[in-house]
Amino acid sequence: MDIAEMTTGERIRHHRERLGMSRTVLAGLAGRGPDWLKKIERGDRELRDYGLLVRLATALKLSDLSALTGEQSPRPIGTGGRVFLPNVNEIRDAVRGPLFPAGPPSEPPSVDLLRGRVAEAWTLWHTSRFQRSEVGALLPALLREAQALARQLDGADRRRAYAVLADVYHLAQQVTAYSVEAELYWIIADRGRLAAQDADDPLSLAGAAWSYGNGLRETGYADEAVRVIDEAADALRPRLETGSDDLRGMYGALHLHAAITHAREGHEGDAWRYWDEANRVADLVPAGYAHPWTVFGRANTDFHGVSVGVDLRTPGVAMTRAESVDLTAMPSIERRARVLVELARAQRQRKDAAGAIHWLRRALDASPETVRFTPSARSLVYDLTKEAKGPLRTDANQLADELGVLMA
Repeated sequence: MDIAEMTTGERIRHHRERLGMSRTVLAGLAGRGPDWLKKIERGDRELRDYGLLVRLATALKLSDLSALTGEQSPRPIGTGGRVFLPNVNEIRDAVRGPLFPAGPPSEPPSVDLLRGRVAEAWTLWHTSRFQRSEVGALLPALLREAQALARQLDGADRRRAYAVLADVYHLAQQVTAYSVEAELYWIIADRGRLAAQDADDPLSLAGAAWSYGNGLRETGYADEAVRVIDEAADALRPRLETGSDDLRGMYGALHLHAAITHAREGHEGDAWRYWDEANRVADLVPAGYAHPWTVFGRANTDFHGVSVGVDLRTPGVAMTRAESVDLTAMPSIERRARVLVELARAQRQRKDAAGAIHWLRRALDASPETVRFTPSARSLVYDLTKEAKGPLRTDANQLADELGVLMA
């Protein structure tokens, strides 16, 4: 077949085979799974995410996106397709760490003291408008101290230290999502899971499942993500009545995670079934409660109802759900900004460019970094620069310029 007549998926396959590259390798370089790429190449799934197109083109050694999209006008690939953390090198060095630390071991810090510092870092993640930069600056020291603490203690104290180390890795996974190379992200995710196993605590293990499941879902392994989440939820379920609010909060967060995963796969019944269980648990925790790092509670459950509607491409449902959302009830600025992005996505699904730009502007005002580092927000802005007409295109282009998104 003439390449000019090929679809985007067929062009990806053409250039991949030209290089002798396997589907697994190319998918990994794009930060996705081979099943995801197979659906793209066969035309079973549409590829409109600009960032993913840039990753694929870069991996295929192409300097022009039109080689994949088939557009008549050249679209050279610049440096704006992806945003990286400013201190990624320091985080990378801290994650790797020395196998044999130099010098005699120092006096181990208190587990409770370090746990308090990690809790403060999680609070900063949720309360700062520039959460990635500010928490990212704290991560190298937290990682080194938590790693050292786990090495220097024994017995029950060592297990408690590993629980703190797991929390640090989970925080690092949130900070580095979409903003470091895939290899570093997966090292962090896997070490968080291993630290939770060494902690040998059900709640710590469930937190690791929630974090690891995020990585699986975002890289195209939806079925495996749901399996990991279900296993963790099953382990917590017998403890729901007698356990702490944080245990119930984690159980609810696991169900919200599964609801979004199913929604993105188009499984409407399963998506709402998991959301309903989370909704039931939200009524079991105190009013105003929010889990320290998943922020599960009544507000976040309502927010996820909007997200499920958007991911199922039912914008009317999403906007109806949004009527019950109280932004002021959500203590996390990062989460508020993300639901505002979801409202923008819903408006675009309704072909309302003005509404989409309005909600994106509000999200950017709430937290510039949440929008700047969220792939769905960046691809939405890129799409609006192509679709918006008249003065709205000027507004879309301004958003693209602020976010560093390359325009059409």
